[in-house]
Amino acid sequence: MGWIILAILGGLFTLFVAYFFRNPKRKIPTLKNILVSPADGTVIHVGECEEDRFLKQRTLRVSIFMSPFDVHINRSPASGKILQINYHPGRFFVASQEKASLLNEQNALILETEDRFKILLIQIAGFVARRIVCYVKPGDLLNRGEIFGMIRFGSRVDLYLPADVQPIVKVGQHLKGGESIIGYRDEKEKTSN
Repeated sequence: MGWIILAILGGLFTLFVAYFFRNPKRKIPTLKNILVSPADGTVIHVGECEEDRFLKQRTLRVSIFMSPFDVHINRSPASGKILQINYHPGRFFVASQEKASLLNEQNALILETEDRFKILLIQIAGFVARRIVCYVKPGDLLNRGEIFGMIRFGSRVDLYLPADVQPIVKVGQHLKGGESIIGYRDEKEKTSN
């Protein structure tokens, strides 16, 4: 009897792991001047802030929390080139908490887009997530919606965009990585920069 229970539990765990590591096909939008979500999950923050660690400028921050039931693959919000990657070990607070942005284990990527503006993506490990995976290196080119990494078992992605990006997402909204549109840059703003 004990072996049957262990076999059922092992089977359920195997099914959950297979479900967790799924990679569903995504239809990447082809509209100009848009930015897509880097992750599946729920928006927990949208607002302007000073990003003083990497970009050192005023930015629009969008934070996306990935529960253990979301797809955990991370995708590029725009086409461009990886300029820099910075990994920082840290704590494992619940990723939806604000202090996780600074204190948790994280991996920061700076992407320079085809339009020559910079985007900062920060993969943040959570309470359950203990492994950040990054498949790219500085100099690599990414297309919009292309996979660049993943975070295992519950986590968060903070996306820092130029302050002139017009967000079209709101707190509480559920997004699909590579498919949901986060915001757009106005053509007039682009040409004046």
